[in-house]
Amino acid sequence: MTLFSNKIIKEAFNEDAVRFDITTQALIPANQISRAHIIFKEEGVVCGIEGIKTIFRTLDKNVRLTSYVRDGARVKKNTKIVFLQGKTRAILTGERTALNFLSHLSGIATTTARYVKSVRPYRAKIVDTRKTTPGLRALEKYAVRCGGGVNHRADLQEVMMIKDNHKLFLPPNAWTKTIQAIRQQTKKPIIIEVDNLLEFKEALTAKPDIILLDNMKPQTIRKAIQLKKKNGSGKKPLLEASGGINIANVRSIARTGVDRISIGALTHSSQAVDVSLELIR
Repeated sequence: MTLFSNKIIKEAFNEDAVRFDITTQALIPANQISRAHIIFKEEGVVCGIEGIKTIFRTLDKNVRLTSYVRDGARVKKNTKIVFLQGKTRAILTGERTALNFLSHLSGIATTTARYVKSVRPYRAKIVDTRKTTPGLRALEKYAVRCGGGVNHRADLQEVMMIKDNHKLFLPPNAWTKTIQAIRQQTKKPIIIEVDNLLEFKEALTAKPDIILLDNMKPQTIRKAIQLKKKNGSGKKPLLEASGGINIANVRSIARTGVDRISIGALTHSSQAVDVSLELIR
């Protein structure tokens, strides 16, 4: 199934009133044909080629479109990534919709790739969160994958994640019993969020699949890793660092030996890549 669904494209077209482009319709003859390139104006990771194709083929079924790169490719500044030839009206009308998707998703992919590079050669995987744009989660998580990152749970039914607000309703010292009861009901992975080493020790005894270390400093994360080793629990639970992580400190977090680092900023704060569509005269 395509990530760029008819619903997403239709909503984007409606938002821009592409059927009523009064400027283009007034100035450009209906049968005028043009050629154009879509260009990356800065270095980055490409994401959104499928969207470009879907948008222009919806507006002009006979458009000729050639992509020079695939999603996930890192390109240099001023790289031509797509050639298209078709009705000028379709090219001009669909330009902004196509570039909006391309610049936004490529921005996420580029930011993710920057984080992935920063943690090499350590074992930590860069993971996204559910802090996504409503209606665009599947696309934004795809962009994270294009940048070399890993997707966290896609929705509330994929993984059971016990966060701080859930813990308020758990009896004291009852995590193990609670997890055992949950495992009788579901085979879905279980994550427990902890804020300190005391909670971490209790979470270890509960044997979840992942323990999320929320807003912990590197030295505290190292202590948690040592506690896990002393506990002799093997590969599981995986340990995931989260909260307050940015490009400046992510390497120090990875250096602790943590398994995963989740970063909401990948999807909610990535800067769009500068892209443009230029007609060929």
